[in-house]
Amino acid sequence: MASCSVPESISFPEEEVKVLKFWEQIDAFQSCLRQSKGRPRYTFYDGPPFATGLPHYGHILAGSIKDIVPRWAHMSGFHVERRFGWDCHGLPVEYEIDKALGIKGPEDVAKMGVAAYNDKCREIVMRYATEWEQIVTRLGRWIDFKNDYKTMYPWFMESVWWVFKQLYDKGLVYRGVKVMPYSTACSTPLSNFEAGQNYKEVTDPAVIVSFPLEDDPSVSFLAWTTTPWTLPSNLALCVHPKLTYVRVQEESSGRHYILMEARTSALFKEAGEFKVLERFAGSSLHGKRYKPLFGFFEEMTERGAFRVLVDEYVTEEAGTGIVHQAPFFGEDDYRICLANGIIEVGGRVICPIDASGRFTAEVHTFAGVYVKDADKDIMRALREQGRLVHAGQTKHSYPFCWRSDTPLLYKAVPSWFIRVEPLVDELLANNDKTYWVPSFVREKRFANWLQDARDWAVSRNRYWGTPIPLWVSDDLEEVVCVGSIEELFELSGVRLSDLHREHVDPVTIPSRRPGHAPLRRISEVFDCWFESGSMPYAHRHYPFEQRREFEDSFPADFIAEGIDQTRGWFYTLLVLSTALFGQPPFKNLVVNGLVLAEDGQKMSKRKQNYPDPVEIVSLHGADALRLYLINSPVVRAETLKFKEAGVKDVVKDVFLPWFNAFRFFLQNVERLQREEHVALAFSERVHELPRNVMDRWLLSCLQSLVRFVKAEMAAYRLYTVVPRLLRFIDGLTNWYVRSNRRRLKGELGQRECLVRLMAPFVPFLTEFMYQRLHPLLDAAPQPESVHFLLLPDAREELIERDIEDAVEHMQTVVELARCLRDRRTLPLKYPLKEIVVIHKSQSALDQLRSLEAYILEELNVRTMTLSTDRSRYGVRMHAEPDHPRLGGKAKAGFKELCEHVRKLTDAQIEGLLATGHLELAGHSLEPEDIRVGFSLHSDESKARFEAHARHSLFVLLDVVPDEAMQEEGVAREVCNRIQRLRKEAKLQPADAISVCLHTPDDKLLAVIQKHLDMIAANVKQPVLVAKPAAGMDVVVHKEMELKKSQLSITLLRGHVSSKQVSAPSGGPAPFCQFVNVEMCAGAKQGEVATVLLENPRGHGVLEWAHVHELVRRIFACSGRVHLYTDRERRSSVEAGGSPLLLSGSCVFCFPSQ
Repeated sequence: MASCSVPESISFPEEEVKVLKFWEQIDAFQSCLRQSKGRPRYTFYDGPPFATGLPHYGHILAGSIKDIVPRWAHMSGFHVERRFGWDCHGLPVEYEIDKALGIKGPEDVAKMGVAAYNDKCREIVMRYATEWEQIVTRLGRWIDFKNDYKTMYPWFMESVWWVFKQLYDKGLVYRGVKVMPYSTACSTPLSNFEAGQNYKEVTDPAVIVSFPLEDDPSVSFLAWTTTPWTLPSNLALCVHPKLTYVRVQEESSGRHYILMEARTSALFKEAGEFKVLERFAGSSLHGKRYKPLFGFFEEMTERGAFRVLVDEYVTEEAGTGIVHQAPFFGEDDYRICLANGIIEVGGRVICPIDASGRFTAEVHTFAGVYVKDADKDIMRALREQGRLVHAGQTKHSYPFCWRSDTPLLYKAVPSWFIRVEPLVDELLANNDKTYWVPSFVREKRFANWLQDARDWAVSRNRYWGTPIPLWVSDDLEEVVCVGSIEELFELSGVRLSDLHREHVDPVTIPSRRPGHAPLRRISEVFDCWFESGSMPYAHRHYPFEQRREFEDSFPADFIAEGIDQTRGWFYTLLVLSTALFGQPPFKNLVVNGLVLAEDGQKMSKRKQNYPDPVEIVSLHGADALRLYLINSPVVRAETLKFKEAGVKDVVKDVFLPWFNAFRFFLQNVERLQREEHVALAFSERVHELPRNVMDRWLLSCLQSLVRFVKAEMAAYRLYTVVPRLLRFIDGLTNWYVRSNRRRLKGELGQRECLVRLMAPFVPFLTEFMYQRLHPLLDAAPQPESVHFLLLPDAREELIERDIEDAVEHMQTVVELARCLRDRRTLPLKYPLKEIVVIHKSQSALDQLRSLEAYILEELNVRTMTLSTDRSRYGVRMHAEPDHPRLGGKAKAGFKELCEHVRKLTDAQIEGLLATGHLELAGHSLEPEDIRVGFSLHSDESKARFEAHARHSLFVLLDVVPDEAMQEEGVAREVCNRIQRLRKEAKLQPADAISVCLHTPDDKLLAVIQKHLDMIAANVKQPVLVAKPAAGMDVVVHKEMELKKSQLSITLLRGHVSSKQVSAPSGGPAPFCQFVNVEMCAGAKQGEVATVLLENPRGHGVLEWAHVHELVRRIFACSGRVHLYTDRERRSSVEAGGSPLLLSGSCVFCFPSQ
């Protein structure tokens, strides 16, 4: 693939496809791994995605980070194994099957059988695996798909069993009944962190229900709830013991109610609607009995149900201050009722809801109805009983199932738990040992979550997953936990090769108790998060294989995923590694934010509110998409509103300028070899310090960049690295190349070094460039791919900070002056007289003086004046308050202080900036408290200059027009039109051409004539003021308008002279402008003469009257002569305007008869 040739234009997506083919030919990724064998190991864990859907931008973002960091590690001298992983089990797969087969609940699965159900899951689990591999590969990510891991592999599942067995042996596993988030669509409980992944704003019923006192039915407690479906299971009420409650009389009905005094507004809108009869503390209500709403569970009265309990969890923020208690549908309800003896551990469970969320026969009135649908029926029944006091609606945040997108219920479910609460201190300590980017996610969000960590429910009442390896007796008195296939064989005599339910469930283990039935496996499978949390061990089949490899590489050096994994994978990894080994599972973690649609909404296939990633890559390239994503707030764990325009901007603002600079360099290398027979080659071992200041600046910036990037990448701060890389590319393309186009600037080493630095971030374009730089590197054998190279080390001796500072000052001056040109609509092609730069530092001005030639050329200005004296030009400072800072200082006196700031004098501002302190209106000001501006106060300066400032650097630009400079600007515009036409014709700089200019406008012609040398020097090709002769090899011809005048530009192939363009006969063409005259009648018919239209060049220009007289004398005509532009005498020369307009052409002479 190595070649020096570079196309004039480029399609980045097409070149990326060619690079992919090249990588495939050389087996690039595997070659890279083979080359790094024996190096220190760098461990990276790839969090497994599901293959039941296609990759989205979140996957692409995380995948880009997970490609960049391992590439960087490899180029830093490490061996980096990269294996792709697949999450194969769990709800994402089962939910797809349930939808496809119309499965509504466990009874449907029982009818078809677990084996048949799991076969269906197995069929779709890798549905999009091929597409995943194609897309990931197309994005330039190097990762091993052949040596992958899948959570459904038996060896992976066996390691999951081993993990669980270790926890069981440590006493961290128990069975319990807890109120948990429950998905009725998936018929399974979820963990607390799963429930927190999908909250939505919903509108629910909000009802106030009366509970008449048992001993005085004329008085009722009022309780408020947004879940009417829990009311049939009510067993108690709860009040706050220390807050004040009131008994009120409703004026309209005369009824007496008890509620919290602070919450009377929940029922009454006006104070006149009720009368307070009595006030008392909530504790005085403790133990009071009330009449049950329904008679479904009246027998629970014997256990103390249907009475008032007290607890400080009741708030005065919402409702009536009296909370209805359904202990098996709320965590606090369960806790309070358990503490008061209404329910007991192992006792009766009042949870009349089946696995699909429908009421059971225990609540016969509503049996078979889905609980959310039953809300209206329950409210109707309460209204008929006279117990519904108020019915309304409330909008609140409510958890939904992350898989089925249906509302979760909180209900009591028997589950198997991992004890996490006793590990909290150790979890927090291990969290502190890890390094996160950005750090606030670890220090705040994740630490807060760990602080309140609950025991982890790891069992799921599902089918397609790793079976929990617990074999139990019918009475649960005997429990055996199995940790391996071999152990199961020893206990049961059955050797398995597949650990899914259909194979494991039939296996029994003999009881150790004589006469007892054999032990059977519990029906539950693992939460798929338990599997992904076991990935560090299971993907190596630890401890059954690769024991040494695991122990040498644990914990991982690096992982990366989205911020949504804070309560997911990051959490489960830490819990299991802490429980198993007492240490964190990883050292470094990069957390990315979420990628949203352009409208700020979640990306949705249904809404089609985002562009297809495959189309984006095919249009703009994978490099552009990668760089757009990683150079955005999303790498700082913030959200990104994805915009295709942002990807286009990367191509336009980064890749195209970089490519053009690279093409410019190689074209000059080619010209150097062709014209001067100099073969350019670069060796990293030899590098003389260049003399040119811009060369030294670029070299210094590059070494500073290497030092910075290596330091920041060691800290995993991609969000600082990428902007700095892009800034260097901008400096290379928009400053260095533009400032040095007149010199051949190779500096090959700088380009090769930059290509290496950028390779992990932009793998395709850097490979494209490296393959074209490859032949120019020194004779030593070079690696086939840029990705096989090691990163360069910063050469400290080449870093010249003073030159970098000087160029930075120069850039500031140029940028400010360009703003001034834009302000006055003065194109850069038109020269200006003077730029004045004012700075208080003489050393800064001295630096600018050393770069004066570049500043004048960049700005097209004749002279530059430097000064430390602002007053000489009438420049004064003024101050504006920084509102946020001063607001915090002044508070009540903020407005007054702002007025004082605006009135600060030039001297006061100068003193504040010099000393860092100023007392003003009773406040101590610092420089950061104000924003300093500059303005012109001299009438002379205002009339002559435009002014702009940045920090303490002030620029004045003389904008008074000058005719000579205007003419030069027109000439530069002509150069620009010629160059644009060359580009349109797809000509290379090395292509030999000649330029013919022609215009009927005398003024424009005179400007062209005057600046012809400058135009020719600029385009580096012969430039002729003439029309091309017939038969010339025309590359392109174009008529255009310039300053309201017509201009004709013709590009001819090859270098031609004035004579070749228009002279009909041989002989050297004059240097001055001329016309050839052919005699068409009389004795001298056929003779040709040449008439100089000027002599010397640019002086003594002839008019037509003089030309006629000269022709008459040359051909010795006695009378007048007539000159025409054609032999047919259709058009006289005078009709064409000035003689100069026909320069280089032939006119035809006819003498008077």
